[in-house]
Amino acid sequence: MSLDLFHERGTPLRRQVFSWKELAPEPISKLDDDAFTRVRLILMHGVEQDACRFKHVLSRGIHPDLRLSLAAIRRVEHHQATLINWMQPADQSLLETTIGYEQTAIEVTAYIARVEPDPYIAQVHRFGLLEDFDHLYRFAALMDRVEGKDANAILQSYTDISPGRATAVEHRAPADDLRRWYDRGRAAPLTKIHAALLAGSEYQTRDFYLTIGPTFADPVARQLYAEIASIEEQHVTQYHSISDPDETWLEKWLVHEAMEAYAYWSCVAYERNPRVKAIWERFLDYELEHLRIAREIFEQVEGRDPASVIPTSLPDPLDFVSHRKFVREVLAREVDLRTNGTDFVPLSAESKASLAYRTHMNRDGSPSEAVAAGYRWAPGTELTSLLIPAATSQLFKRASGA
Repeated sequence: MSLDLFHERGTPLRRQVFSWKELAPEPISKLDDDAFTRVRLILMHGVEQDACRFKHVLSRGIHPDLRLSLAAIRRVEHHQATLINWMQPADQSLLETTIGYEQTAIEVTAYIARVEPDPYIAQVHRFGLLEDFDHLYRFAALMDRVEGKDANAILQSYTDISPGRATAVEHRAPADDLRRWYDRGRAAPLTKIHAALLAGSEYQTRDFYLTIGPTFADPVARQLYAEIASIEEQHVTQYHSISDPDETWLEKWLVHEAMEAYAYWSCVAYERNPRVKAIWERFLDYELEHLRIAREIFEQVEGRDPASVIPTSLPDPLDFVSHRKFVREVLAREVDLRTNGTDFVPLSAESKASLAYRTHMNRDGSPSEAVAAGYRWAPGTELTSLLIPAATSQLFKRASGA
């Protein structure tokens, strides 16, 4: 199966309209629906949020004659983002949604890191993967502390709950979060698409944590969201920096539209909920039209063939499956990897600027260390490790007649 980005016909823009009822559909079930349905909802909300953000920035510097096209597409994408986000479970707590965000980051980044054709860029993705993996562990500990819940109820055993590269050591000086960018003329199209996809996903996570962090009363929770939001800002910096700065803005628009079509196509391929799958199919048709418009504008303005920037077809969808084995292998090999400028280096060669920055940030203690002090995940939350032995002891006493 492949997706033809140049000949598949989408839904005409004039027909991409919504009613208020459509924008507030029935939510999915947080327990009965597959966890990857939630992953897809989170991913695609982030993709559409980034699409709107990108087009707002683009419209500031583009010719006025093109602003209407951007505004019309942006309005549709705003409504796409709304509908997708309103499908999140209504009874899902902010912490449960947070667990979903980190699962999304882990599983999507793991797939991209596994298939990325550029070795250096693949290393960039693996580096971010191990940090998001640790964030999941810290938030699982916070969920146990604040709500007394087991994060695995949300994860559905697809994703491990264990430490990664410790969040406390992830804080780096800005110079050590920049990466070498791909060459726009030689990079594989998927390299460009991967970069755009992860930048949008991490940006959404950053904004979400900045929004909900202050709503917690627990002081450790408030500090933990502040700490991990800062790392998400670093991740956005990392993923944006791998894009070639010599790409024109219209080139970047083409890549973004191709990425959106690719992401929706992947959702269609893996979705098991028929109601949700119908939405992915509808929005894929919308994005194919957005891409057609972007291609025409690119040809008219720059006089270049869009096929020189994006692929004519995509052979394989992004897979929405557990990547536990791959994550464990990366963790075993690269947990101690650090950065020095744009280079990935052993622990002993880490940048002095980052060491100084981290020392300053952690001078009053690390919330990510505090929240996980003594915590080790076990099914049913850590309270079961105290209750089960006690219950077993009582049963033994009754059985023995003691």
